[in-house]
Amino acid sequence: MSTTITIKNLSKHFGKVVALDNVSLVIEPETFVTLLGPSGCGKTTLLRCVAGLEDPDGGEIYIGNKLVFSYDKGISLPPGQRELGLVFQNYALWPHMKVDKNITFALEIQKMPKAEMDKRVKDSLKEVQMEGYEDRYPREMSGGQQQRIALARMLAYRPKVFLMDEPLSNLDARLRMDMRAELKRLHHISGATTIYVTHDQVEALTMSTNIAVMKEGVVQQFDTPDKIYHFPANLFAADFIGNPKVNLLDGVVSGKNSVDLGKFKITIDTFNAAGSVVVGLRPEDIAISSQPVPGAVEFSAYSVLPSGADTTIIARLGDLELTIKVMGISKIKMDEKIWLSFNPHTLNLYDKESGNLIML
Repeated sequence: MSTTITIKNLSKHFGKVVALDNVSLVIEPETFVTLLGPSGCGKTTLLRCVAGLEDPDGGEIYIGNKLVFSYDKGISLPPGQRELGLVFQNYALWPHMKVDKNITFALEIQKMPKAEMDKRVKDSLKEVQMEGYEDRYPREMSGGQQQRIALARMLAYRPKVFLMDEPLSNLDARLRMDMRAELKRLHHISGATTIYVTHDQVEALTMSTNIAVMKEGVVQQFDTPDKIYHFPANLFAADFIGNPKVNLLDGVVSGKNSVDLGKFKITIDTFNAAGSVVVGLRPEDIAISSQPVPGAVEFSAYSVLPSGADTTIIARLGDLELTIKVMGISKIKMDEKIWLSFNPHTLNLYDKESGNLIML
């Protein structure tokens, strides 16, 4: 099932709206790649182009060594010839068919022997922990169970590539967590190259081998979850990823290792940059103390928001506001004086004009 997906200079327009703007990606075999971004960023359009449900206005798509789309060569293979498995947000189960028929419908079209179809039904239901549901109708199952059946149908088909378009968005929060674990396990077992569309950053960070962060039809960053979280390529990626969201502070370079934030200066490698910059600080990377600490900056605790496993603290210094995240229940009270310390190795520096990360 080791299949590479190569997308070259793909473009797609809907009237005057640019849905995809010269997108190029190489999705390696057996990886789980998430297309992540806000509504209208082009992620579903990109998935539909790979699936053959939309024809791009330019570019090429390879699945393995097979050219499945080329605008210049006039090639556009239908979905059935691309060896893909699709799972949608709305499950797309036949309501008048029992589970076993929902799973074998596509296999019957291929005229697969009954013994093999029965084996695939049994094996796929076992993989999604739905054994014994063969004779039930979709209406007799919960949303989570129906989604598992949709996954089983895809697994029974044994495609080279899995395509999933926000398959968990209709589920409640608890079930989404369970299904994330199941989907990650299924990918591990199957080894299929997977493209997964979501606007949920938690899904992307927890499940992906790589993430493509998209905005207005352009891939802003394509990297591992760790790199995207700790080293966002630009201010959009930094602001979109993280909960609580990153602190972004305007400043001016005031030395080789210093940025003036107005209220105080912060130590950071400026990589010979000059002029206006933005400093990115993740809430969990800010050290907080209720007592004065050498080198720390005095703030006031504007709001304290405990949530059981951790506490979010909003700190203020004049009109400057920072969000801090600490593990467990904090003993800090609102309006208390607090002292914040910043580790220069956990900070990111961005060019104010371009919004791009400044590095060596």
